[in-house]
Amino acid sequence: MFDSINGVPIHALIVHVAIVLIPLSAIGAILIAARPKALRLFGAATVIGAAVGAVASVISKTSGQNLSQRVGWPQEHVDYGNIFPIAAVAFLLLLVVFWLIARGVPLNRNRPLWLKVFGAALILAAIGITYLTVLTGFSGASATWTKTIENTQPGTFKSTE
Repeated sequence: MFDSINGVPIHALIVHVAIVLIPLSAIGAILIAARPKALRLFGAATVIGAAVGAVASVISKTSGQNLSQRVGWPQEHVDYGNIFPIAAVAFLLLLVVFWLIARGVPLNRNRPLWLKVFGAALILAAIGITYLTVLTGFSGASATWTKTIENTQPGTFKSTE
């Protein structure tokens, strides 16, 4: 089901949704955890972005498994790819719980200490998911491009136009 569209692997298309939305949502999570006013401005968009990114990460894993049956298993990328959707969903759940609770604080000015600690945990999770996104993306890009780049020289490509 998640193999290709018009000959292009779905993995190569959908992975970019996760790679963009998860770190953007992490930035939003840091903002809403650190600045109560940001909750009203960015809270819903941050949660929606994280949800779409988490779904994209699950589809990326499935489509990546299908792609690997065609081109092989880059083991480092597979290892990160197995962890990433779980971490993305866990980040989403943490974000949703924080967002729902923080919205209930009257005028969102005086957050109780426990909610501030929860916010600090959300900030750490945001940093962690961003780091994992970079590791996963870099391992996939390395698996895709390293051999091609090693076997070419800059400036040797000639356009056919």
